[in-house]
Amino acid sequence: MSTTDELSISRPDRRLTRGRMFGAGILSLVGGFAYIGPVLIPADPAAQDFSASLAPIGGDYLLGADHYGRSLLARLAHGARLSFGLALLTMLSAAIPGVLFGLVAAWKGGWTERFLELTATIVLALPGLMLVLLLLAFAPGNYGPLFLGLSLTLWVEFYRVTKATTKTILAQPHIEAARMLGFGSRYILVNYVLPVIAPMIATLSAFAMATAIIAVSTLSAISVGLQPPTPELGSMIVELLPYYAEAPVHVLLPALLIFLLVLGLQLLAQGDHP
Repeated sequence: MSTTDELSISRPDRRLTRGRMFGAGILSLVGGFAYIGPVLIPADPAAQDFSASLAPIGGDYLLGADHYGRSLLARLAHGARLSFGLALLTMLSAAIPGVLFGLVAAWKGGWTERFLELTATIVLALPGLMLVLLLLAFAPGNYGPLFLGLSLTLWVEFYRVTKATTKTILAQPHIEAARMLGFGSRYILVNYVLPVIAPMIATLSAFAMATAIIAVSTLSAISVGLQPPTPELGSMIVELLPYYAEAPVHVLLPALLIFLLVLGLQLLAQGDHP
């Protein structure tokens, strides 16, 4: 789950490679479906019609209907929006405090750095899945504990990468020269630190979103995350699994959407090969 080791302290290559372009294209298509789909598709994702149970693709239902006769197209659009939105919220909740704490620890050092490092170590001592399950035990099936547990697990990656990189930058001779010339911390942060750490944070953000999408889907699939009838992609797979023999494509559609979301984010983060 850790991605710290995959990042280099040096400035990463941010060329618009074919891998990144392909990843951005996938995310644009899936993101467009997730955010525009629920607006354009008039069907209610929770509306049931038992006369259309497991309706095939085409006809009155473009992507078929599930065992309750609910439109799969509408449920996939709402499910993609939920997964993408929850992953984005989780990433922001982890990245903002992680980067700020990393900058403060690198700049202040001393007791401040030791306290933040101890906090990060304590959080890492708890397995991420266990932390999420503990929080979900207080309010099973709710969004709040789910995204809070994932954020608490993921912020350490942002903190450690930011702190290590910033400390390396601050130790370089040209930073000392800038200080001797009277340039303040704000100037050094904006002109020397942020340009180096920003690409790294962007890469970590893509990894964090992919991790959050997989975690939310997996927890829903084992019935401890979001619960039906919420149109969540993982729970949709589990709901349709007993009907795999009658409608195999219906089961594969939400799995394909999860695959495309994670693939797009991974390519965007790792597409360094031209």
